Amino acid sequence: MQSNAKIGTVTASAILPAAAAGSTAGGDFHDSRASEEADRAARYRLVIEEGPSGSFIYKTLDRVTGEVVKQLPREQVVDLMRTAEYSSGSVINTTA
Repeated sequence: MQSNAKIGTVTASAILPAAAAGSTAGGDFHDSRASEEADRAARYRLVIEEGPSGSFIYKTLDRVTGEVVKQLPREQVVDLMRTAEYSSGSVINTTA
């Protein structure tokens, strides 16, 4: 083993990932990308409603605007489910 190996110090900024290098020295959470993503995720909420014939409708709502961002099943399918002639599997005719 060599005894003349040199061990030097490394500054903390040299080993930080590139995303964290732009944050403040104190690691302020409010200035980080994770904070922005958490704020964006907190903007939406999931609402589960009972649909026609005992089904469920899942809606993602924007808390700020009240807008429905996404809905499953889509509104067209819910409207189809409300008709009298609808039954499971009747959307697609698979007979040849």
